[in-house]
This record gives sequence, C-alpha cells and structure tokens, in this order.
Amino acid sequence: MTDDIFQGYKGAALEVLKKFNVRVWGQAIVKTTRGEFIGTVLPRSENDDDKHIVMKIPTGYNIGLDVATITGMKETGYKKANYKIPEKEFPYTEGLPKVKLIGTGGTIASRLDYRTGAVIPAFSPGALYGAVPELASICNLTTEKIFAVFSENMAPDNYKKLAIAIGKEIEAGVDGIVIGHGTDTLHHTAAALTFMVQNSPVPIVLVGSQRSSDRPSSDAALNLMHACTAAGHGDIAEVMICMFGPTSDEYGFLHKGTRVRKMHSSYRSTFRTIGDTPMATITRKGLKPIKETYNHRRKDRNVTILPYFEEKVSIVYYYPNMQPDIIDSLVENGYKGIVIAGTGLGHVNKPLYPAIERAAKAGVAIYMTVQTLWGYVHMFVYDTGRDLMAKGVVPAENMLPEVAYIKLGWALGQTSDLEEVKRIMLTPINDEITAREPYNGYLVYQGGVPEVEDFIRKVHK
Repeated sequence: MTDDIFQGYKGAALEVLKKFNVRVWGQAIVKTTRGEFIGTVLPRSENDDDKHIVMKIPTGYNIGLDVATITGMKETGYKKANYKIPEKEFPYTEGLPKVKLIGTGGTIASRLDYRTGAVIPAFSPGALYGAVPELASICNLTTEKIFAVFSENMAPDNYKKLAIAIGKEIEAGVDGIVIGHGTDTLHHTAAALTFMVQNSPVPIVLVGSQRSSDRPSSDAALNLMHACTAAGHGDIAEVMICMFGPTSDEYGFLHKGTRVRKMHSSYRSTFRTIGDTPMATITRKGLKPIKETYNHRRKDRNVTILPYFEEKVSIVYYYPNMQPDIIDSLVENGYKGIVIAGTGLGHVNKPLYPAIERAAKAGVAIYMTVQTLWGYVHMFVYDTGRDLMAKGVVPAENMLPEVAYIKLGWALGQTSDLEEVKRIMLTPINDEITAREPYNGYLVYQGGVPEVEDFIRKVHK
C-alpha cells in the first residue's frame, strides 16, 4: 500500500490504517472499546489531527473514532468517491446579460456528495449550472480563474492582476463582473479595486460565502445568485460587496467597496457598511437602491485602470503602553507609509512621539485613523492630537483603517512626493471620505434598511 490511499491521514491514525490494511474510501467494520461501527473511511484534511479516523456510517452521518479506542478493523469493500459535479452545458438565452465570473481561489459554489460526505467544488459554467441551476435564468455566464489563493494570502500583486483582468473584460463588452473571493479579506480587495478600477461602466461585484455548501444554512448559492443579478441587471456601476443583509435569507446587501467591513467571524450577515448606509438591497428579482446617489451603468466601454501599490506600507493598531521600537523598526526596515488606528479622536501615548517624529523626518507618510470605526479623526480637540500633527501625522478624516492602508499603498505606488501623496489621500475617490455620517447609520443592525427605517418612523413621528 502507498500513502496515496491514506489521503490526509498521518501519525497515529495513519499507523492504525496501515496496521489493519484499511484504505480511504474502504468500507470497513471497526471494533472499538465503545462498540462496533460499520461505514466508509473518509479522507481528512492535511491540517487535521492524527488522533481520529473519520467514517460515514449508514445513517448518512460522519463520525470520528478515537484511534486509542480501536481494537480491530476489517475492510469489506472499496469504492472511491467521484469528485465531479455532473456538468451540463450552460444554456445561452437571448436577451440575458453577459456576466463574467472571475475566480480568485476557494469555492464559489459546491455540491455535497451525501454518500461520501465530500464537498465537491464547482467553478466551470457547466459545473456551476449543475450546482446552482437558477443562474441560467439570471445571466449568460462565463468563468475564469486567474489565480487560486485563500483570501488571507491575497497580496498587492493579486490586486493588480484583478484590476487588469477587469479592464480587459470591460473592453470585451461584458455587462457585469462578479469576483468570487474568500470573506476574510474581501473588504481589502474591494477597497483596492475601487482605487485601481475607476469610472467603470458596469457593476463589479465581489461575493463570497460564510458557510460552505455542505451546511443547510449555507449562503453560497444565494449570494452568488444575488451577485449575478446585481452584475447583470443592476444600475449601480461601482465596486461593491454582495452578501447577506439580515441573518435570514430575505435579502442581501450591496456595500460600497470603500465603506464596508467584515464585522463578525461567523454570521452570514457579517458585512456591514460603516459610516454610511448600504448601496442597495438585492433579491433575485432585482435591487432596490438605499442611497440616492451612485454611479450609473453606461453603454460605453471606457474605464481607467490604475494598478499601483507600494508594498512597504503598514497598519499599526495602537494599544496602551505601546513602545516606540515598533515604529522605529518599521522605519529601519524601509517602510514608506504607516497608518495608525488610534484611540478616541485619533490618539497615541507620548512615548511614541519621538519615534513618530523620527519616522516623519525620514520621509515616512503617517496617517491617523480611529479604532472606533464610526466617526472622524479630530486631532485639533486635545493637546495629544495637535502635538501629533505637529510631528507629521496627517488625519485621515473618516477613512476606515483598512481602507486608509490600501489607499496609502496605492498612493505611494504612484509617487514618493509626500505632498502629492497627501493630496491623493485626502481627495475622495468614492466615498472613502464623506462629508458627514448619516443619522440613521449608527444603529444596531444597519441603517437605511426597510425595517430600521420603519422603526424610526414609528418612534420619531
């Protein structure tokens, strides 16, 4: 036997399988100190522990057997799972919009093989049609995977490749673009594309899922349908994130790429608009704008692609008793820009002052944002803020810390002139800085949505 037939198993678990000559995908009888079990041995992820063997039992459930309890195993049959969704040609329907789905890695949609428990990924048009057949009634879909990385591994080079690919698709005549992306850094990529892809004539919609397709509560298919609807039929020609609105599947939100943030580790409604209201609600029937002003869809093919980024930029989250060597080390390592997420109105402690001054004198661009997320940097109010500005720190208004980091990298990618960088940073491109925050935005849930507005009308008559 070779290690190929023990897919994902290692250590103690691998030794048990080898001892009893039982393969992954083998049907087996397993005797343990807790009784006898019958089922199919399933593969494991390479990052899983080595203390359990996973089996699918006849009821359809998966169980984990502690290898320390196993006294005997016997393989009674073998049938390897077929990791393939039956593909059907994605139908072309005259009159439906052309939507291009660009993949960046991860699973856009998938189907669960209930026999084995395997989650089978789908990406080609044919596989997507098999997994989410409703897409065929929304648009004429084509797909392209330009790279395959987990979202935490997204980097500036990926942003640049995405921007260039989007430009080519717009020139080729697509009616809308959907980008499949992991949720961890979805808002970083949305901000980067907002700056790198300007004046788009078509919607650019980033979408992901919080829960995989093997779970009954998965949001993957509905998010994808909403995203394709927004990209193909919507009038908002901006970079947006499309994810669940409420925790139910009643509707989704379209969030502006510069004002959105992931706010919960596991909720399906994790993405919230910060400092503003969402662009629109979205269902399979179409979208309903919440914001009155936005960039409308156009028939021309004109778009500005600006794929620039300086990688030597950092974001520093201030905490009490932070030491100056953190700032000094960034300067010593050649960093050209620092975004500080400060406390309150934009503050840090006095021991950092000399390090900040040294950084500014060394030509490092330093910008202040607020940890509160909601609200503006106001550095004129207290001595702390005024002192920091005197030492070279520039207030970044109400830019979100992550957005300021992305924009600073983008600005420094174009010029090393700090006055020009400042001009770029403080000139709003697409609401990364706003004149005011809406009165109905800072509420539990999300301002601007129907149920919240109805509540406000009842309370404030």
